[in-house]
Amino acid sequence: MATQKKTSEADYSMYEKIKALYDLQKIDSQIDEINKVKGELPLEVQDLEDEIAGLNTRMGNINAEIEELNTLTRQRKREIDQAQMQIAKYNEQQNNVRNNREFDAIAKEIEYQELEITLAEKRLKEYAAAIKAKKALLEDAEASLAEHNIDLTAKKSELEGIEAETSAQTEALEAQAVVAKAKIDERLLAAYNRIRSKVHNGLAVVTVQRNACSGCFNRIPPQRQADIRAGKKLIVCEYCGRILVPDTECEQ
Repeated sequence: MATQKKTSEADYSMYEKIKALYDLQKIDSQIDEINKVKGELPLEVQDLEDEIAGLNTRMGNINAEIEELNTLTRQRKREIDQAQMQIAKYNEQQNNVRNNREFDAIAKEIEYQELEITLAEKRLKEYAAAIKAKKALLEDAEASLAEHNIDLTAKKSELEGIEAETSAQTEALEAQAVVAKAKIDERLLAAYNRIRSKVHNGLAVVTVQRNACSGCFNRIPPQRQADIRAGKKLIVCEYCGRILVPDTECEQ
Protein backbone atom coordinates (compact mmCIF):
# COMPACT_ATOMS: atom_id res chain seq x y z
CA MET A 1 0.00 0.00 0.00
CA ALA A 2 2.81 2.45 0.93
CA THR A 3 4.60 1.77 -2.43
CA GLN A 4 1.37 2.33 -4.39
CA LYS A 5 0.70 5.61 -2.56
CA LYS A 6 4.20 6.94 -3.29
CA THR A 7 3.84 5.99 -6.98
CA SER A 8 0.48 7.73 -7.14
CA GLU A 9 1.85 10.88 -5.52
CA ALA A 10 4.82 10.90 -7.89
CA ASP A 11 2.45 11.08 -10.88
CA TYR A 12 1.62 14.71 -10.00
CA SER A 13 4.05 17.56 -10.40
CA MET A 14 4.50 20.18 -7.70
CA TYR A 15 2.61 22.62 -9.92
CA GLU A 16 -0.35 20.21 -10.06
CA LYS A 17 -0.23 19.67 -6.30
CA ILE A 18 -0.23 23.41 -5.65
CA LYS A 19 -3.11 23.83 -8.11
CA ALA A 20 -4.99 21.04 -6.28
CA LEU A 21 -4.32 22.82 -2.98
CA TYR A 22 -5.84 25.99 -4.36
CA ASP A 23 -8.83 24.06 -5.74
CA LEU A 24 -9.27 22.48 -2.29
CA GLN A 25 -9.11 25.92 -0.71
CA LYS A 26 -11.91 27.19 -2.99
CA ILE A 27 -14.00 24.14 -2.15
CA ASP A 28 -13.41 24.49 1.60
CA SER A 29 -14.23 28.20 1.40
CA GLN A 30 -17.59 27.38 -0.19
CA ILE A 31 -18.26 24.83 2.57
CA ASP A 32 -17.28 27.50 5.13
CA GLU A 33 -19.84 29.88 3.60
CA ILE A 34 -22.52 27.21 3.88
CA ASN A 35 -21.59 26.63 7.51
CA LYS A 36 -21.86 30.37 8.18
CA VAL A 37 -25.56 30.11 7.37
CA LYS A 38 -25.87 27.77 10.33
CA GLY A 39 -24.22 30.44 12.48
CA GLU A 40 -24.02 29.50 16.14
CA LEU A 41 -26.86 26.97 15.87
CA PRO A 42 -24.66 23.83 16.13
CA LEU A 43 -22.94 25.22 19.25
CA GLU A 44 -26.25 26.36 20.74
CA VAL A 45 -27.76 22.91 20.16
CA GLN A 46 -24.74 21.26 21.79
CA ASP A 47 -24.88 23.66 24.75
CA LEU A 48 -28.58 22.99 25.26
CA GLU A 49 -28.04 19.23 25.11
CA ASP A 50 -25.25 19.54 27.70
CA GLU A 51 -27.43 21.70 29.96
CA ILE A 52 -30.33 19.24 29.66
CA ALA A 53 -28.02 16.36 30.56
CA GLY A 54 -26.81 18.38 33.56
CA LEU A 55 -30.39 19.15 34.66
CA ASN A 56 -31.34 15.48 34.38
CA THR A 57 -28.34 14.54 36.52
CA ARG A 58 -29.24 17.22 39.06
CA MET A 59 -32.85 16.07 39.21
CA GLY A 60 -31.70 12.49 39.69
CA ASN A 61 -29.51 13.56 42.60
CA ILE A 62 -32.32 15.59 44.19
CA ASN A 63 -34.74 12.66 43.87
CA ALA A 64 -32.15 10.37 45.49
CA GLU A 65 -31.74 12.84 48.36
CA ILE A 66 -35.52 13.07 48.83
CA GLU A 67 -35.78 9.28 48.89
CA GLU A 68 -33.01 9.11 51.48
CA LEU A 69 -34.90 11.65 53.64
CA ASN A 70 -38.11 9.65 53.24
CA THR A 71 -36.25 6.53 54.38
CA LEU A 72 -34.96 8.38 57.46
CA THR A 73 -38.48 9.68 58.13
CA ARG A 74 -39.91 6.16 58.10
CA GLN A 75 -37.08 5.01 60.38
CA ARG A 76 -37.73 7.78 62.91
CA LYS A 77 -41.47 7.05 62.90
CA ARG A 78 -40.72 3.40 63.65
CA GLU A 79 -38.49 4.52 66.53
CA ILE A 80 -41.34 6.66 67.92
CA ASP A 81 -43.77 3.74 67.67
CA GLN A 82 -41.31 1.46 69.45
CA ALA A 83 -40.68 4.06 72.20
CA GLN A 84 -44.42 4.50 72.73
CA MET A 85 -44.81 0.73 73.03
CA GLN A 86 -41.99 0.70 75.58
CA ILE A 87 -43.63 3.52 77.56
CA ALA A 88 -46.95 1.63 77.60
CA LYS A 89 -45.15 -1.47 78.84
CA TYR A 90 -43.30 0.46 81.56
CA ASN A 91 -46.52 2.18 82.68
CA GLU A 92 -48.08 -1.23 83.14
CA GLN A 93 -45.04 -2.44 85.09
CA GLN A 94 -45.26 0.56 87.43
CA ASN A 95 -48.64 -0.66 88.59
CA ASN A 96 -47.01 -3.85 89.87
CA VAL A 97 -43.83 -2.52 91.50
CA ARG A 98 -42.95 -3.69 95.02
CA ASN A 99 -40.85 -0.74 96.17
CA ASN A 100 -39.79 2.80 95.37
CA ARG A 101 -36.48 1.71 93.86
CA GLU A 102 -38.24 -0.31 91.16
CA PHE A 103 -40.70 2.55 90.58
CA ASP A 104 -37.85 5.05 90.11
CA ALA A 105 -35.98 2.73 87.78
CA ILE A 106 -39.05 2.33 85.57
CA ALA A 107 -39.70 6.09 85.69
CA LYS A 108 -36.18 6.70 84.36
CA GLU A 109 -36.79 4.27 81.52
CA ILE A 110 -40.02 6.09 80.67
CA GLU A 111 -38.22 9.43 80.75
CA TYR A 112 -35.50 8.07 78.46
CA GLN A 113 -38.08 6.84 75.91
CA GLU A 114 -39.88 10.20 76.02
CA LEU A 115 -36.58 11.93 75.27
CA GLU A 116 -36.07 9.55 72.35
CA ILE A 117 -39.53 10.49 71.04
CA THR A 118 -38.80 14.20 71.41
CA LEU A 119 -35.50 13.83 69.54
CA ALA A 120 -37.13 11.75 66.79
CA GLU A 121 -39.92 14.32 66.39
CA LYS A 122 -37.32 17.08 66.06
CA ARG A 123 -35.55 15.08 63.37
CA LEU A 124 -38.90 14.52 61.57
CA LYS A 125 -39.46 18.28 61.42
CA GLU A 126 -35.96 18.77 60.00
CA TYR A 127 -36.52 16.06 57.40
CA ALA A 128 -39.88 17.56 56.42
CA ALA A 129 -38.30 21.01 55.96
CA ALA A 130 -35.44 19.54 53.93
CA ILE A 131 -37.84 17.55 51.73
CA LYS A 132 -39.93 20.68 51.11
CA ALA A 133 -36.81 22.66 50.11
CA LYS A 134 -35.57 19.90 47.81
CA LYS A 135 -38.98 19.54 46.17
CA ALA A 136 -38.89 23.28 45.45
CA LEU A 137 -35.46 22.84 43.84
CA LEU A 138 -36.83 19.89 41.87
CA GLU A 139 -39.76 21.96 40.60
CA ASP A 140 -37.36 24.72 39.48
CA ALA A 141 -35.18 22.17 37.69
CA GLU A 142 -38.21 20.59 36.00
CA ALA A 143 -39.43 24.02 34.82
CA SER A 144 -35.95 24.84 33.50
CA LEU A 145 -35.77 21.46 31.79
CA ALA A 146 -39.11 22.04 30.07
CA GLU A 147 -37.91 25.44 28.78
CA HIS A 148 -34.62 23.98 27.58
CA ASN A 149 -36.43 21.17 25.75
CA ILE A 150 -38.65 23.69 23.97
CA ASP A 151 -35.59 25.74 22.96
CA LEU A 152 -33.73 22.62 21.84
CA THR A 153 -36.62 21.42 19.70
CA ALA A 154 -36.87 24.82 18.00
CA LYS A 155 -33.13 25.15 17.36
CA LYS A 156 -32.81 21.56 16.17
CA SER A 157 -35.69 22.10 13.77
CA GLU A 158 -34.06 25.27 12.42
CA LEU A 159 -30.68 23.55 12.06
CA GLU A 160 -32.19 20.49 10.35
CA GLY A 161 -34.00 22.81 7.93
CA ILE A 162 -30.75 24.52 6.96
CA GLU A 163 -28.95 21.19 6.63
CA ALA A 164 -31.74 19.82 4.45
CA GLU A 165 -31.44 22.83 2.13
CA THR A 166 -27.65 22.68 1.88
CA SER A 167 -26.93 18.94 2.16
CA ALA A 168 -26.89 18.30 -1.60
CA GLN A 169 -24.50 21.19 -2.21
CA THR A 170 -22.30 20.17 0.72
CA GLU A 171 -22.12 16.54 -0.46
CA ALA A 172 -21.15 17.68 -3.97
CA LEU A 173 -18.42 19.92 -2.59
CA GLU A 174 -17.12 17.18 -0.30
CA ALA A 175 -16.91 14.84 -3.31
CA GLN A 176 -14.89 17.49 -5.17
CA ALA A 177 -12.64 17.86 -2.13
CA VAL A 178 -11.89 14.12 -2.20
CA VAL A 179 -10.76 14.42 -5.85
CA ALA A 180 -8.52 17.40 -5.02
CA LYS A 181 -7.02 15.70 -1.95
CA ALA A 182 -6.08 12.66 -4.04
CA LYS A 183 -3.53 14.84 -5.88
CA ILE A 184 -1.95 16.19 -2.69
CA ASP A 185 0.56 14.27 -0.59
CA GLU A 186 0.04 13.91 3.15
CA ARG A 187 2.76 16.40 4.07
CA LEU A 188 1.26 19.22 1.99
CA LEU A 189 -2.25 18.37 3.13
CA ALA A 190 -1.16 18.44 6.77
CA ALA A 191 0.48 21.85 6.24
CA TYR A 192 -2.67 23.15 4.56
CA ASN A 193 -4.90 21.96 7.41
CA ARG A 194 -2.51 23.39 10.00
CA ILE A 195 -2.52 26.83 8.36
CA ARG A 196 -6.31 26.76 7.94
CA SER A 197 -6.76 26.08 11.64
CA LYS A 198 -4.59 29.07 12.58
CA VAL A 199 -6.03 31.81 10.34
CA HIS A 200 -9.33 33.48 11.26
CA ASN A 201 -10.95 33.24 7.80
CA GLY A 202 -9.80 29.71 6.96
CA LEU A 203 -7.75 30.88 3.96
CA ALA A 204 -4.59 28.78 3.87
CA VAL A 205 -3.98 29.31 0.13
CA VAL A 206 -4.14 32.85 -1.28
CA THR A 207 -3.24 34.55 -4.55
CA VAL A 208 -0.69 37.25 -5.22
CA GLN A 209 -2.67 40.32 -6.24
CA ARG A 210 -1.12 43.67 -7.13
CA ASN A 211 2.28 42.32 -6.10
CA ALA A 212 1.05 41.58 -2.57
CA CYS A 213 -0.22 38.65 -0.55
CA SER A 214 -4.03 38.77 -0.66
CA GLY A 215 -4.11 37.25 2.82
CA CYS A 216 -2.14 39.87 4.76
CA PHE A 217 -1.56 42.47 1.97
CA ASN A 218 2.18 42.60 2.51
CA ARG A 219 4.31 43.18 -0.61
CA ILE A 220 5.93 40.16 -2.30
CA PRO A 221 9.38 40.71 -3.91
CA PRO A 222 9.53 40.26 -7.74
CA GLN A 223 11.89 37.25 -7.60
CA ARG A 224 9.59 35.51 -5.13
CA GLN A 225 6.63 36.23 -7.42
CA ALA A 226 8.53 34.62 -10.28
CA ASP A 227 9.13 31.51 -8.17
CA ILE A 228 5.42 31.41 -7.29
CA ARG A 229 4.44 31.61 -10.97
CA ALA A 230 6.91 28.84 -11.83
CA GLY A 231 5.14 26.53 -9.41
CA LYS A 232 8.18 24.31 -8.85
CA LYS A 233 8.08 24.54 -5.08
CA LEU A 234 5.67 25.45 -2.33
CA ILE A 235 6.10 29.06 -1.25
CA VAL A 236 4.49 30.61 1.81
CA CYS A 237 4.10 34.25 2.75
CA GLU A 238 6.89 35.22 5.12
CA TYR A 239 4.49 37.50 6.99
CA CYS A 240 1.31 35.46 7.49
CA GLY A 241 2.47 31.91 6.63
CA ARG A 242 -0.19 31.30 3.97
CA ILE A 243 0.54 29.29 0.82
CA LEU A 244 0.91 31.60 -2.18
CA VAL A 245 -0.33 30.99 -5.74
CA PRO A 246 -0.25 33.34 -8.74
CA ASP A 247 -3.29 35.45 -9.62
CA THR A 248 -3.60 33.59 -12.92
CA GLU A 249 -4.72 30.54 -10.89
CA CYS A 250 -7.62 32.59 -9.55
CA GLU A 251 -8.64 33.58 -13.08
CA GLN A 252 -8.52 29.96 -14.20
